[in-house]
Amino acid sequence: MSSGRADVLITGGAGFVGTNLAERLLSEGRRVRVLDNLARAGVEQNLRWLMARHPQAAVEIADVRDPAALRRALHGVDHVVHLAAQVAVTTSVASPWDDFSVNLEGTLRLLEEVRRLPVPPSVLFTSTNKVYGTLPHLELVRRGDRWEPVDPLVRETGLNEDLPLDFCTPYGCSKGGADQYVLDAAKTFGIDTCVFRMSCIYGPHQHGTEDQGWVAHFLIRALAHEPVTLYGDGRQVRDLLFVEDLVNAMLATFGRPKELAGRAFVMGGGPATSLSLRETLELIGELTGDEPRVEYAPMRLGDQRWYVADTSRFRAATGWEPTVDPERGIERLHRWLVGGRQRRPLAAR
Repeated sequence: MSSGRADVLITGGAGFVGTNLAERLLSEGRRVRVLDNLARAGVEQNLRWLMARHPQAAVEIADVRDPAALRRALHGVDHVVHLAAQVAVTTSVASPWDDFSVNLEGTLRLLEEVRRLPVPPSVLFTSTNKVYGTLPHLELVRRGDRWEPVDPLVRETGLNEDLPLDFCTPYGCSKGGADQYVLDAAKTFGIDTCVFRMSCIYGPHQHGTEDQGWVAHFLIRALAHEPVTLYGDGRQVRDLLFVEDLVNAMLATFGRPKELAGRAFVMGGGPATSLSLRETLELIGELTGDEPRVEYAPMRLGDQRWYVADTSRFRAATGWEPTVDPERGIERLHRWLVGGRQRRPLAAR
């Protein structure tokens, strides 16, 4: 690990979002420390790219569950962005204990190390829309290649933070439990914590798999002329948020930690960026000149047929607005993939 002070600690900082966030901060002259155990396929490649561009970045190769490593990594830090996680529903079902250990135990260990500091840094935690469950009471109607809410107001604005929590799958439970611990740290211990409950994030440095990072996964399969498996009918809708816009939202929290402390925000592109899986494949076909071949399988556990975030509360609190539409964002991800940055993920350590 590089020594010295860091303005920002990014746990899971060699991952897709972490790499983009670190690149932005380092390019702006901020001091960054990355903590990552390099367990996920592709992250070593991300870290090599980041260090080649910014050799001044401090790096701690360690697990977020290691208190001694956390203590070292937190030295002199003003802000923590906690991204380190087990990220796949399917993996959580196969191994609930490992999912719990990384997502919930790791988050609580981080909060405990933050709490022991004389001046605790702010903590931004990335949660998930899975904390709202499968949304069984959301009445939907099929329109063409997508599901849409019957309620025109919901269709126009999306779903906000008033949705009741309804943890589903071990992944939803572990992220949801961590989400609540992070929010409670503001109430009980006075730590400036904030939570993003994220929808579909995509962009360069995403080593997408079938289980997580589906936009990149679709593109990777298309470029390899391999079929894409759609679970369910493919009309499930998500609001896509380009990673550059997510990074802008993260940076917007740094200047107002007291104002946002103890608050959770849904985070996505909103109705204007919503696409079904089938519509996304159509866009990809326009980019590659050949729409991917599709295979179908039963809908997966915990899936939502329609989830679109109403980000009005975060926008009102910070002035943030997403700027990259899916057509431009997917084209930029496509350009990155075609440029050779990632055709096949590296094997996980």
